[in-house]
Amino acid sequence: QVQLQESGPGLVKPSQTLSLTCTVSGGSITANLYHWSWIRQPPGKGLEWVGAIGYSGSTYFSPSLKSRTSISRDTSKNQFTLQLSSVTPEDTAVYYCARTSGGWYWGQGTQVTVSA
Repeated sequence: QVQLQESGPGLVKPSQTLSLTCTVSGGSITANLYHWSWIRQPPGKGLEWVGAIGYSGSTYFSPSLKSRTSISRDTSKNQFTLQLSSVTPEDTAVYYCARTSGGWYWGQGTQVTVSA
């Protein structure tokens, strides 16, 4: 059973960089054909796909967030990390990591609030 767990600070100041890590167990992030995504849900709004990293390390980003987003991985720890720069209060959301191919698996989500 694949399990994902998000970790990172729950409060980030405006203009700083949000950094979240997803730790995966029960499956390798380098396993063929799988993609690993970050998805967020702002308060009162729907789900928004932020970006993904593929099994080969290729990255994909939402066009609206691409200029501020990076996703990296540490294969030795079976983790992938989201960094979102120059955050504003509009980036306040519950952030989820998920496997988004070959059967979807989600983390429980972590609340991130952008506030001074």
